[in-house]
Amino acid sequence: MFNNIPPITRNIIIINVIVFIATYFLGNQAIAYLAGFYPFSPYFHSWQIITHMFMHGGLMHILFNMLTLFSFGPILEQTLGDKKYLLLYFASGLGAFFLFNLWNFVEVQQISNELQQLGFNVNAYLSGASVEFSGNTDAILKQRELLGSLDGIVKTPMVGASGAIFGVVAAFATLYPDAKIGIMFIPVPMKVKYLLPIIVVISVYLGVSGNGGGIAHLAHVGGALVGWLLARNWKKHLYRFN
Repeated sequence: MFNNIPPITRNIIIINVIVFIATYFLGNQAIAYLAGFYPFSPYFHSWQIITHMFMHGGLMHILFNMLTLFSFGPILEQTLGDKKYLLLYFASGLGAFFLFNLWNFVEVQQISNELQQLGFNVNAYLSGASVEFSGNTDAILKQRELLGSLDGIVKTPMVGASGAIFGVVAAFATLYPDAKIGIMFIPVPMKVKYLLPIIVVISVYLGVSGNGGGIAHLAHVGGALVGWLLARNWKKHLYRFN
């Protein structure tokens, strides 16, 4: 059955599985070099904008992502062709990384401004220099609290193919809006053109409110947005590559 999956989808799944197994043995070393850190973090490397798409945080994470890709990818690969399908996948992954870190940038600027007002040298801290807290007890406690939030952004990597896969799902919803799919917790299959907007709105709320539970919800939104934009443009000329 696996050999019947179109080659690009099949190879993406294989690479994800290989990287997942390798990460299991290499541990933190692989995460430090391949996961996607905030671009202004001292842990960031340029190649991470691609490699983070092949990293996963656990067995259920990769299983869910690969199952979703297996469900939607083959149809799009056959419809769009190799080049457009590859562009869709990786552009969606990049869009996910960009939107997630654009929001991170906004939050970092707010935190940095508050820390600087309290006399804390943020630039020195981010460069790895030794810095000290200043002010009275309340000011120091506030600095520690803000620094914890800053560290949560700068030192926590983004991993997973979810952004790229949300782009695939969004493209599928754009090209086949009346297709019905089933999803957990919803007993009746829904048309994908109704289901996707609901998921996107929920993801925006969770991402902006900070109630995401460690999930990069805005990355999902970024991937879906790119997938929708590409498929919307291609749909006008579908006969050319169908």
